[in-house]
Amino acid sequence: MDSLNKRYYKIGEVAEILGLPESTLRFWEKKFTVIRPRRTDGGTRYYTPRDIEIIQMIHYLVKDKGLKLEAAQEEIRRNRSGVEKRHDVIRRLQDIRSQLTSILRALDNRKL
Repeated sequence: MDSLNKRYYKIGEVAEILGLPESTLRFWEKKFTVIRPRRTDGGTRYYTPRDIEIIQMIHYLVKDKGLKLEAAQEEIRRNRSGVEKRHDVIRRLQDIRSQLTSILRALDNRKL
C-alpha cells in the first residue's frame, strides 16, 4: 500500500484503499477491539493511518492466512508484534514483486 498522507480517512475511503466493503469494516470493528476509529457526534467514523494498518493486519490473518475471526483475534492478542512484523515483511515483498513486474514489463516493451 502506498503511504497514507492524511491524518483521518472516512470509511468509504478506507474501503476503497483496502478493497473491502464498508460492511466488512463495520463488522470487523465490532469483532476486533483493536479497531477503534474516532467518531463524530453524528456517528461518522474517522480512521487514522494506524487504524488502517491494523485492518490490513486483520485482512492478512483472515483472508490470506485463512484464520477464523476468533483465531485471528487470539493471534493478535497473543503475538501482536510478531503478526505485525510478518505482515510488514509480506507487504514489502509484495511491493518489491510489483516493482520487479513493472520493470520486466518496461523491458519487454523496449524490445518491441
